[in-house]
Amino acid sequence: MKCEDLLRALNDYVDGDLAPGVCAEFERHFASCEACRIVVDTVRKTIRIYREGRLCEMPLDFRRRLHEALRERWRQVRGPSSSGNAP
Repeated sequence: MKCEDLLRALNDYVDGDLAPGVCAEFERHFASCEACRIVVDTVRKTIRIYREGRLCEMPLDFRRRLHEALRERWRQVRGPSSSGNAP
């Protein structure tokens, strides 16, 4: 299994919607791929935090810098003429 295969089916894996044989393939992949193991652990932790209601407000300066970075990335991907539609 390749990392790309795992990432395409990540949501189904985390949700438990894959056949047991496919899950076993994923787990064999995790044994040798730390990057994919980290991605799956992060997704699981994010879901758990959300479900537990442990969300917190981002500091205002961080939120501002994040939005600026996202707008800049949007312009890089979509081009300067799309800046009016940026998130």
